[in-house]
Amino acid sequence: MTLRARTPLSLTALALACSAQAQSTPPVPPSVGQLDTVVVTGQRIKEASFDVPAAISAVTRETIENAGPQVNLSEVLNRVPGISILNRNNYSQDLQLSIRGFGARSTFGIRGVKVLVDGIPASMPDGQGQVSNVALSSVGRIEVLRGPLAQLYGNAAGGVVQMFTEDDALVPTATVNATLGRYGLWKVGTKLSTSTPGYGLTIDASEFRTDGFRPHSEAERRQLNARWQSQLTDDTHMSVVLNALDQPISQDPLGLNATQFRSHQAGTNPFYVAALAQNPRKDVHQEQLGTVIEHRLNDRTDLTGRLYIGSRKLDSALSLPISAQGSPTSSGGIVAFDRTYGGGAGQIAHRVPLGDGRQLKLTAGVEVETLHEDRQGYVNTLGDRGALKRDEKNSVRSEDVYAQAAYDITSQWTVTAGARHSKVKFKSNDHYIAAGNPDDSGRLDFSATNPVFGVAWKVTPTFNTYANIGRGFETPTFNELSYRPNGLSGLNTGLSASRSRHAEVGAKWKYAGSQRLDVAVFDIETSDELVVDTNTGGRSTFKNAGRTSRRGIELSHIGQLSDTVRSTVSITALRARFDSDFISGTGTTPNVFSGNRLPGTPERNLFAELAWSPTNAWGGFSGAAEVVHTGKLYVNDTNTDAAPSSTVFNLRASFKQKFSGWEFSELIRVDNATNRYYAGSVIVNEGNSRFFETAMPRNWTLGVTAKYAL
Repeated sequence: MTLRARTPLSLTALALACSAQAQSTPPVPPSVGQLDTVVVTGQRIKEASFDVPAAISAVTRETIENAGPQVNLSEVLNRVPGISILNRNNYSQDLQLSIRGFGARSTFGIRGVKVLVDGIPASMPDGQGQVSNVALSSVGRIEVLRGPLAQLYGNAAGGVVQMFTEDDALVPTATVNATLGRYGLWKVGTKLSTSTPGYGLTIDASEFRTDGFRPHSEAERRQLNARWQSQLTDDTHMSVVLNALDQPISQDPLGLNATQFRSHQAGTNPFYVAALAQNPRKDVHQEQLGTVIEHRLNDRTDLTGRLYIGSRKLDSALSLPISAQGSPTSSGGIVAFDRTYGGGAGQIAHRVPLGDGRQLKLTAGVEVETLHEDRQGYVNTLGDRGALKRDEKNSVRSEDVYAQAAYDITSQWTVTAGARHSKVKFKSNDHYIAAGNPDDSGRLDFSATNPVFGVAWKVTPTFNTYANIGRGFETPTFNELSYRPNGLSGLNTGLSASRSRHAEVGAKWKYAGSQRLDVAVFDIETSDELVVDTNTGGRSTFKNAGRTSRRGIELSHIGQLSDTVRSTVSITALRARFDSDFISGTGTTPNVFSGNRLPGTPERNLFAELAWSPTNAWGGFSGAAEVVHTGKLYVNDTNTDAAPSSTVFNLRASFKQKFSGWEFSELIRVDNATNRYYAGSVIVNEGNSRFFETAMPRNWTLGVTAKYAL
């Protein structure tokens, strides 16, 4: 793979450099080979997903291309069992993503789930992650790991979502694509990919814009993803990954109260109008550079190392009224920070042959990650920046070591044991000290050692079973620590890390040569669960609940029913409850919450798809119908209201043509074909009772792609 590496972190420069050239690898054709997608997330080594003794799912490039305009992860991950991903249609707050109920408390960003891109963390050392910087148009595979083995990835709790850039093209290949949709949606992108023996390059740049279907929901986003890789020697492989995000416009349409939502009103309440007058919005820029080196010491031992650095700048206006910003301890209604982060990791994997096809697999590693931010708060006066109300320097550092062993007792029985020790240190230095606002500097340290144990039984070559148990650990994020109750600024030193016990039993069965069924049953108990305390004007404070439990079952089926018909079904049933009472708000007496459902967590999720790809169809036609069901979403800890369950039908048709070195493809999607009115997500414990965020009505997208390979 011959190429010239590029190192600038500027999105504009690289976008201009590749604006006339781009690439897309050929999509994986529908085949039973998808039943055995190779994954690496399960035990940090490459193996078929069927052989991983844990609940793991993989989404391929073909699925990503057919799922929509390739803007949001919600387009593709709704087919994965155990995961709930709600599109808020609010680019100021990002998606709501949770795994087995972890992460549902998030009002913005991703919490309780570890996110990685090409082996580089997209989650900060405090556990908060972002997916807005993921360029789906160049992602080749997405892996989702649930259950106890995910705890070996550290401050993750619920699971791991890992994305990988698609393989480089075998010959120089350029791709141009464009998508149009309702409500002013459009996206254009270019991609270049090429390879020669030993080197490879993929560069992907895109621009997206939408007017939004709700008032005050306009958004604009530009993205770049570039990966250079080289086989330096027969035993050493190196990759360098650069991605950048420029999102200058992200208006926040806020939520609706029950009356507005149920009367189908977009929001004419005077308080809602006044909140929008504060021009709630977000402006964010992020750039990240990382490298991963893999070296084979010998036939049995592999070394892996990674280094990465990044920066993120954010300017966010909240909908707090001016009257609420006058207190000496208020941190204002505009948040601005300049953040730098980075880290490094090393891992060794060793295999010991034991004879009779058995082996002992040993893995150990160390990870260090840091984050530094310069954070300010200002008065928000109708969207304009006013007086300084907050000025502090914050830092987080995490230090982790882990080890894991998988021992084949016989050719059919394998036991897995592992542990991870984590230290996470928070520090805040307050530089805004005034009358009535004392020095709020502080520090918090968290640590935990989390073991995992499992056993797997390969009953037959086509039937595997497993059982795992382990402990989890989740610290508050810096954003969750940033505010105290009653509108006070400063580190919320009263928060503790949550601890959890995870157990699961599962089975995987391939039958009839072309079908696969996966089933997992899980039981999770958590103490000191981190939940939303107050949520007003886009600002949230948090508290520790007592005990909570999550019990459920996940089922997925993939089947090639005939040469032309393929089906996918995933079902999740989740019972997530508070098991004890705890103090709500600023009171001193425990409130009665025992038995209530965890808000924002649906108890049922269903995805079903039937795809038809007729042989020698006109224009390379294929089509599919989808059904997506989401259960009731409670809006607060007291369960006083809920968004009703919803069932949505989607349709798609695609076409492909080839002429000489050219390949053209077209995609037509109609989402929410029956024009169902429903809440796509809820804002948990919203202080003004504006809980509900409406989903898009019937909408269509049309995508066209042209690819040329030399």
